[in-house]
Amino acid sequence: MKILYFFESIRTPFLDGLMSLLTKLGEETIFIALAIILFWCIDKKQGYFLIAIGFLGTFINQFLKVLFRVPRPWVKDPDFTIVESAREGATGYSFPSGHTQSAVGSFGGVARYNKNKWIKIVGISIAVIVPITRMYLGVHTFNDVFVSTIIALLLIFGIYPIINRSSQNPIFMYLLFGFIAVFGVFAYLFIKFYNFPSDVDANNIQHGLESITKLLGASIGVLVAYFIERRYVNFETKGNLVVQVIKTVLGLVILVLLKSLLKTPINALIGAEIGNAVRYFIIIIFAVIVWPLVFKPLNNLYKKLFANKK
Repeated sequence: MKILYFFESIRTPFLDGLMSLLTKLGEETIFIALAIILFWCIDKKQGYFLIAIGFLGTFINQFLKVLFRVPRPWVKDPDFTIVESAREGATGYSFPSGHTQSAVGSFGGVARYNKNKWIKIVGISIAVIVPITRMYLGVHTFNDVFVSTIIALLLIFGIYPIINRSSQNPIFMYLLFGFIAVFGVFAYLFIKFYNFPSDVDANNIQHGLESITKLLGASIGVLVAYFIERRYVNFETKGNLVVQVIKTVLGLVILVLLKSLLKTPINALIGAEIGNAVRYFIIIIFAVIVWPLVFKPLNNLYKKLFANKK
C-alpha cells in the first residue's frame, strides 16, 4: 500500500483527468477495436495473435481473481482513497489487474510482432503507462499490476512462435485455440461448481462466470471461423484507404449492434449463461467470415468509381 499512498499524495485534478483518460487504453473495447482493425486491414495473423493473447489472458485473469478473491485496495484499507471516477470501472476482485493485462498483452503484443521502431516505442510506452495509471487511480496494488504484467509477457512470448508456425502448418492455430477453449471450460467448471466460502461476494463470482462464458463462445467461434475463412473466404486485408475506413467503421458499428441487439432475444430463448456464449460465437462468426465477404466487392466498387472519374 506504500506505493498507492505515494500516488495518492501527488494527485492533482489535472493528473486525475489524464490518468483516467490513459487508463482507458486497457479497456476491453480498445483491445477489441485494435484486434479487429489489425485482422481486417493489416495482417490476419497479427489479429489472431492479439486475439489469442486476449482470450487466454482473460481466462487466466478471471480464474485467478476468483481463486484468490483479493479485495480492492480501498476495501483492504478504509483510510485509503481512490480517484472516484475510476470506481465504476473497477469491478470484480482486485488481483490480478484486468486493465493491465489487457494493455500489456495488446500493445506489448503489437510491439513484439512489428519491427518498426516507432510502433515498438508506442506499444511499450502504453504497456508501461497503463499499469501506473491503475495504481495512481487507487484501484490496484503493485502486486496486482506486476503479476498481470508477467502473465501478459509470458503469453506474448509463448504464443508468438506458435502463431508464426501456423503460417506453414495451420494445425498450430487449431491447437492454440483448442487449448484456449479447453482452459476456458476448466475455468468455467471451477467457478461454477467450486464450493466457495459462505461469505464470498456472489456478484464478483457471477461477474467472473459471465466473462468466461462469453469468451468460451468466442474461442469456439474462432476455431470454427478460422477453418471456414482459411478454406472458403480467404479475404485480402489490403485496400484503398477509403475502403479500409468504410469497412472498419461500418463493421465495428454492426458488431456493436449485434452485441446489444442479440442479447435480449437469445437470453430469453436459452438463458443468459448459454446465451452469452452463443451471442459471442455469432459475433466472431460475423467478424471473421461474414463481414470479410464484402471487402472484395467494396474494393471493386471503389476501383470502378475511381476509374470513371479518371
